[in-house]
Amino acid sequence: MVGFVAYYRVSTDRQGRSGLGLDAQRAAVASFMVSRGELSAEFVEVESGRKNDRPQLAAALEQCRRQRAILVIAKLDRLARNVAFVATLMESGAEFVAVDNPHADKLMLHMLSAFAEHEQRQISFRTKAALAAAKARGVKLGGPNPAAAAARGRAALNMKEAPTRSIALPIIQQMRGEGASLRAIAAALVTKGVPPLRGQTWHPETIRKILLSSL
Repeated sequence: MVGFVAYYRVSTDRQGRSGLGLDAQRAAVASFMVSRGELSAEFVEVESGRKNDRPQLAAALEQCRRQRAILVIAKLDRLARNVAFVATLMESGAEFVAVDNPHADKLMLHMLSAFAEHEQRQISFRTKAALAAAKARGVKLGGPNPAAAAARGRAALNMKEAPTRSIALPIIQQMRGEGASLRAIAAALVTKGVPPLRGQTWHPETIRKILLSSL
């Protein structure tokens, strides 16, 4: 019988102590495991975001190696944007399954990570260029600026969604060009295992918005 080892990740020590985010991940994994038996082990990584070492991930992968078990993660999209996680998982050779996207494989994980890394570099470059141009115009940088904060929030959201958009858009455009309905396209993305931008699944309205934004 195949064994399973769960790996959870929270971003701050306070979040780890409070259970915020961790409870949701555990609930998702527990639901996934209902017809698959019990977990052989659980590992919780508490990260500050400043370090690339992942001792709990290394321990989880070692457990998988010893037991020939499968690594279970709750959400693929979040971890796929973490380059250190992807590199460690790829090098380990371990099998994994994502509860929110059980059809995903290592190729998709690698693609999501590559797109995320590229988009991060592009946003950093654009931000530095914009700041330099503003400074050259005599704009005083720093201090409270609600409009700038909102713009940064939109940029962060765009960065988060960019990897998935890059995978989904060619499929959407091809199917739409062939006359497929928005509902049929949404169903196809679910079947292909493309992670949704937000929420639990793809919706026709999301497809429509992506098409409009690509014009």
